[in-house]
Amino acid sequence: MKCSRMQNWNKYTKDTLSDLSVEPLDESICQKVRSNWDLAAKPLDGMGRFERLTAQIGAVLGTDNIDISKKAVIIMCADNGIVEEGISQCGQEVTAAVARQMAKGSSAVGRMAAAIGADTIPIDIGINGKEEIPGVLHKKIRCGTRNFAKEPAMTEQEAVRAVFTGMELVSDCKKKGYHILATGEMGIGNTTTSSAILTALLSCDAAEVTGRGAGLSDVKLQHKIAVIEDAVGRYKLRGAEPIKVLETVGGLDIAGLTGVCIGGAVFHVPIVLDGIISMTAALLAQRIAPGTAQYLLPSHIGREPAAEKLAEELGLTPVIGAEMALGEGTGAVMMFSLLDLALRIYQEGTKFSDMELEPYKRNIEE
Repeated sequence: MKCSRMQNWNKYTKDTLSDLSVEPLDESICQKVRSNWDLAAKPLDGMGRFERLTAQIGAVLGTDNIDISKKAVIIMCADNGIVEEGISQCGQEVTAAVARQMAKGSSAVGRMAAAIGADTIPIDIGINGKEEIPGVLHKKIRCGTRNFAKEPAMTEQEAVRAVFTGMELVSDCKKKGYHILATGEMGIGNTTTSSAILTALLSCDAAEVTGRGAGLSDVKLQHKIAVIEDAVGRYKLRGAEPIKVLETVGGLDIAGLTGVCIGGAVFHVPIVLDGIISMTAALLAQRIAPGTAQYLLPSHIGREPAAEKLAEELGLTPVIGAEMALGEGTGAVMMFSLLDLALRIYQEGTKFSDMELEPYKRNIEE
């Protein structure tokens, strides 16, 4: 499917998404990368999970000559109408304020990305306001979602449009020469939307997947759980189709990131996931386009209670266990730096042949 031009949104529907097919990764390239690792002057599997992750990246890119030097973080910014229900400490004005800092490169993710030579691409996919922020890519679907405690957050068309916007961004980034992308987000109230989505997709109690977000009190947390539980039950979302769940209780940032994940699979670009919001989008992507998860790389396991459940559901094992909850894509940027370090050994490290030594052999009895 070609997604380079998506201006005619009426053309793209839920059925269009259902028609997407994801190619399995080339196992021969995975094996070639693993074999290359075995030639490095180190114990077998000495770089642990990074050997498997780099093999996965090679398979996504279609080569064992791995280059991820040109990288970027796609940061979806959007507001959520559910904030009206008092589920957050902050008001929606914070989303636009942080987006302005992102545009200047002075937010947390901007500082971190600059330090490792990664670009940041902030996107207004649904900030609640008509202002076009200089330095923020304008892809607004609408000015924030509706309050899902009162009505569905989006129409089906709005949700699908947001998903294809994410896919289009991946296509554009690939054309511009980016080798690897990461997911980031900014949107007050999006731990509520992600928890609502997970309550539905995982058919669990809201309390199992709902956390304090930016720091709710016990009373506020119980209110947040009740709001989610009421909506998921009232709309009968447990067991519903993923797009139905997304449009009913989701957010435009999550919808856009869902498209980024699917775009990674369609256009063969490895996608590094950030925390709970990005991983929720990843689960939606996997449910919409099965096989997408093999194109995704985890970064960190966050503080939200759903983090471990999500990682298990996706079959991903996050590398960083720092109890982070900052968002913006900061955990994914940290992962970028770790992958760069690992690839220095893969690409430039001393080999056993350089030392005139025989490499370790696999499956040899001691």
